[in-house]
Amino acid sequence: TSMAVLKSIGMAVLGLAVVIGSIGKFAPHYFFDLPFPLSVILWVTTGHKMPMYFMDDAWKEDEIDTWMKDGDLVVSAGVKSGTTFLLYCTHQIRTKGTDVDDELFPDASLATPWPDLRQSRAGTWATQKDGYNDTVLPDGRKWKDVWDNPKFPFRIFKSHYAPPELPVRKKGGKKIKYLAMSRNGIDVAASMTDFYSAHSDAFRKLWGGFPPDISGDDHASDEPPAAVKDMLPTGPMAELYFGYVKKWWEYRNDPNVLLLHYADVRKDLKGHVSKVAKFLEVDLSEDELDVVTQRCSIEHMRSVKGNRWGYVMPLNQDKGLWDVNDKIIKDGELVKTGLVGKGRAKFHPKVVEQWEKAEEDEFGHNPAMLNWARNGGGF
Repeated sequence: TSMAVLKSIGMAVLGLAVVIGSIGKFAPHYFFDLPFPLSVILWVTTGHKMPMYFMDDAWKEDEIDTWMKDGDLVVSAGVKSGTTFLLYCTHQIRTKGTDVDDELFPDASLATPWPDLRQSRAGTWATQKDGYNDTVLPDGRKWKDVWDNPKFPFRIFKSHYAPPELPVRKKGGKKIKYLAMSRNGIDVAASMTDFYSAHSDAFRKLWGGFPPDISGDDHASDEPPAAVKDMLPTGPMAELYFGYVKKWWEYRNDPNVLLLHYADVRKDLKGHVSKVAKFLEVDLSEDELDVVTQRCSIEHMRSVKGNRWGYVMPLNQDKGLWDVNDKIIKDGELVKTGLVGKGRAKFHPKVVEQWEKAEEDEFGHNPAMLNWARNGGGF
C-alpha cells in the first residue's frame, strides 16, 4: 500500500540520517571522498566549521604552554590580509635582513609553521604535534631545525584565529606576542575570489573539492561570486572576516598585541617595519631598517627565487592523495599586487553595495570600528 511505501521511505531516510550523523561524529574525513559540494554540505550540516582544514586545538589555554616559549610571536593576520607578507617581514626583522639568500626561509610553512592547519584528512593537533619536532624534510634536515633555528631570537607561528580562540589574556604561563592585521573587507573578498582558484588540484582533491575552482565565474555579475557568498554574514566562513575584526578590535590596546591595518602598511612600509620591530624588541640601525624595509616590499617578495610561498604539508599521512613535494598554492599565485581598492574595481556595484550593507549591519553599532575596518588609520 502507499502508506507502507511511505513508511519504508521514511525509515530509509531516518536510517541514512543516522548513518550520516555517525560518520559526522566519529569519522567526518570520509565525507571528503564525496564530490563537491556534497562533501562540504555533509561536513557543515554535521556541525563542523569551515574551512575544514582549520583547527584551533593548539591554542587551548591548557595546551599552548606545552609547546610555546617566552618571546614567541603569533602572526594572526586575517585571511587575504597580508599573512605571508607579515611572516616574511617579521622573519626579516628577526634576522635584521641578513638572510640574504633566504636560506633560513625555504618555505613560509617550514620557517614559520601554521599550527591551525590540519595537514591530513583525519589530522588533529594531538596527532600532528610531535611531527613538528620529529619530521625529517626531503632535503634531510629536521623540520625543527628550520623553524626553531638557534640563530632566531624568537620563533614565529602563523594563525588565522582571533581571541578567544587565541588566549591573548591568559593568566600566567608563557609570554607570547600577537601580531594581527586586517584589511578593507571588499578587498579581502576580491582576493579570496582569486585565491579559491589558486589552490593546487592535489589540495582541492584532498578536501572534497574545496575550495572550488571558480576562475570561470563572471566576476562582473551583479550576483556575488561563491567566495564572497561564503564570507558574507550568512555564509559558512563569515567568521574569517566579520568575526575576526570584531574579536581583535576588543584587544587592540592590549600590551602583547599589535593590531595593524593593511592600508596603513601599504602607505608607510618603513614606518610600520620600525613599529613592528619595536613591538618585537628588535633594535634596527638606520641601515638595517632600510635593508629590512626593502626586503619586506612586495616587489622584493615577487623577485625571490623559488616558490617559497607555496606552503607544504610535511605532516600529511594521506598516502596516494598527497606527495611530500606537493604544495597548497600553485606557483606564482600567492604574492601578487597587494592593491588597495581592488574590490571596487573587480565587482559589480550591487555586490559592493551588498558587502557594505553587511559591514554596516555587523560593525555599524561602533562607528570607529566600522571606519577602521574599511579604511585603517588610528583607533
